[in-house]
Amino acid sequence: MSRLARSLAAGDAAVPMPRRLCQACVDILDGQGGTLTVSAVPGERVVVSTEQVFADLESLQEVLGEGPVQQALDLDQVVVSRVQDSPNPFPVFAEQASRAFDDSLTVYAVPMRVGTRTIGVLSLYVTGTDRTTRSIDDLQFLADAVGISLIGDMDALDWSQEARIHQATGMVAAQLRISPADALAVLRAHAFARETDLRAVADDVLARRMAFSHDDGPGGPDRTGQGGDA
Repeated sequence: MSRLARSLAAGDAAVPMPRRLCQACVDILDGQGGTLTVSAVPGERVVVSTEQVFADLESLQEVLGEGPVQQALDLDQVVVSRVQDSPNPFPVFAEQASRAFDDSLTVYAVPMRVGTRTIGVLSLYVTGTDRTTRSIDDLQFLADAVGISLIGDMDALDWSQEARIHQATGMVAAQLRISPADALAVLRAHAFARETDLRAVADDVLARRMAFSHDDGPGGPDRTGQGGDA
């Protein structure tokens, strides 16, 4: 806790607190990068990252519905995954993540707990053959401390993109006359096919650059205006 306090004090005060918390965790745990995935409400998540490449890896897991972060959320337990391992419990995520790193990559996904609630996941990314020098108990203690800090200042997080995803999901549900859960699955499929994230697809739906039709007439049931066959 002393190292966490010192790291926060040494950081740029102009940088939002969640980002400074994330960087402090990476420094304390001897990683190369990290993310804080906050999901206090099921189906909603906000990601804070030390670098965009790590935010992209978390977004990939959100799109796929698989990966160490997703498993840590689902099972409320620490997940350690080396993406180059074969066989891999997260094959699609591992394949995509391997493309981003020439060296090996180990992901530590640690649930952030506040009382009996899990409000998100602290992820530590360690490249090469190194492993964090801290114990799993240390990781869990730090993740819980960060979770308590975040739950006390949720307004410091940018939830605006989550609102846009909800709007886009509602539009697709209305256009295709399907449930919101199925509409979100459609958006995820498009994000994966286009190698982008849910937020980019949601922006296209809201801007009417992508539209869906329930009709099965000429043009097929899905007229997205993207020129694809999906």
